[in-house]
Amino acid sequence: MSERHRGLTEQAADAAVDTACRVLRLPTIRGQYSATADAAEREQMTYRGFLAELLMAECEDRDRRRSERRIKSAGFPRQKYLRDFDFDANPNVTPATVHTLATCEWVRKGQPLCLIGDSGTGKSHLLIALGTEAAMAGFRVRYVLAAKLVNELVEAADDKQLTKTIARYGRVDLLCIDELGYMELDRRGAELLFQVLTEREEKNSVAIASNESFSGWTKTFTDPRLCGAIVDRLTFGSNIIETGTDSYRLAQTRAQLADG
Repeated sequence: MSERHRGLTEQAADAAVDTACRVLRLPTIRGQYSATADAAEREQMTYRGFLAELLMAECEDRDRRRSERRIKSAGFPRQKYLRDFDFDANPNVTPATVHTLATCEWVRKGQPLCLIGDSGTGKSHLLIALGTEAAMAGFRVRYVLAAKLVNELVEAADDKQLTKTIARYGRVDLLCIDELGYMELDRRGAELLFQVLTEREEKNSVAIASNESFSGWTKTFTDPRLCGAIVDRLTFGSNIIETGTDSYRLAQTRAQLADG
């Protein structure tokens, strides 16, 4: 058992705590130790209570930092949160359904999520916000535009790195693919995307946002059989939210112009 350091002055004790926190990589305790010690003295906390306060603060701050790192590594183009989604402006989206999805049970089960609707109806907002919820819940998340993903896969295939790239996209717990259906994909691009979906099938979740209903996906995936297989991959056991056709962004712009 190590020798206890008795009789330290307060200044020496503070210095010792500071050094120990640096060595043990406890930045929150290092930052809050002095104020918490003063509060503990005023409130006559027990030694155990004081220690618990410090350790809980470190754990909470560490969880927060981990969440921030997961959100950053997801690659979201902007911050979007469920608390900011205007359910009144889009009655097609049921709050209870979205809040159930926010529990991330569907991610835990490896289920797909499809957000279908016209531009300005909140698809990307929900995609990013639900992806953020998953990252905060401890899941590894990756966001990518459909066109960018396909281009990356084509380049990887040309460079003989396809297996590695597909495996990288296969490892994350939730893959968020935005703007699926905005542009036509040639057969090669569609087949490569299909490989990514197959890699993840019934293991890890895929969430997509598309401006086309499933019946219109033949415009994006021109091969009917391949289109059918992709729709099947994304709809089997899927959570489907249809955000409708009325753009509330456009409605808000018109209202602002009218008020002006």
